[in-house]
Amino acid sequence: MATILYAEDDDAMRKFFEKALEKAGHHVIACADGERALRALKFADGAFDMLLTDIMMPGMDGIELAKQAEILSPGIKIMFITGFAAVAMSDQDASTQTVLSKPVHLRQLVNEVDRLIAA
Repeated sequence: MATILYAEDDDAMRKFFEKALEKAGHHVIACADGERALRALKFADGAFDMLLTDIMMPGMDGIELAKQAEILSPGIKIMFITGFAAVAMSDQDASTQTVLSKPVHLRQLVNEVDRLIAA
């Protein structure tokens, strides 16, 4: 079981994936945007095993959130989930991370999260 910080601005998708990850045995803290997720990271003191974040969000995007997460929580696993995979792959920092393209099947999401946590 991992503790996952999940940032996603789409309410329906956030709730759907949060439930799927919890059903798979993970503890999930879900945030509606990058700023809230960053605050959670600051107060968590390294408690998160993984950051799962959408890339395109209003305000702080997922790539900037991931950069801050690596500073605040060295060693945190990072996975991007986005409808704009081409954007993620063009950013040098994001290109070395796992990127899932929406729409994502729940089984694929859980499998990729489990694989990354185990790595």
